[in-house]
Amino acid sequence: MTSQIPVTNPVLRVAPASPAAAVAHFGASFAFHADVSDVAAALAAAEDPGFIVLDSRSSPAWDQGHVPGAIHLPTALVSEQAGQLLDRSVPVVTYCWGPGCNGAARAALALARLGFQVKEMLGGFEYWVREGFEYETWEGRERRGPDPLTAPVGAADCGC
Repeated sequence: MTSQIPVTNPVLRVAPASPAAAVAHFGASFAFHADVSDVAAALAAAEDPGFIVLDSRSSPAWDQGHVPGAIHLPTALVSEQAGQLLDRSVPVVTYCWGPGCNGAARAALALARLGFQVKEMLGGFEYWVREGFEYETWEGRERRGPDPLTAPVGAADCGC
């Protein structure tokens, strides 16, 4: 006897994808996204991590804080300046404010249209700071303690 899921269930109102479709979708998502802890680990592990980090926010936002070593190129200027600032042979990882902002996705789209390989850093600058990674401001380098809602406290990583 099988039970039928009520159509009022908002999670299952649309049935989950087949396992094969889920493998294709989630497997492909890694080609488009990187999370802040993976970006931080790659930057810490190598003098040349093999990618460029690009902050797509405004100048006042950049001055407020940014990932150390990132290149500043606001989304609105990508089309006109990316060719002079970036090497098309080096992948670019874009970020903006955080998960509530799609500026990094817009910058990534503009870069892809120009022929760059690109990924978006999920969580953006917000999660970079919330996970306790060092950042630069116009006053110098800073670091906040990890937010226990977004990063493991007292552990090297979250285990995922």
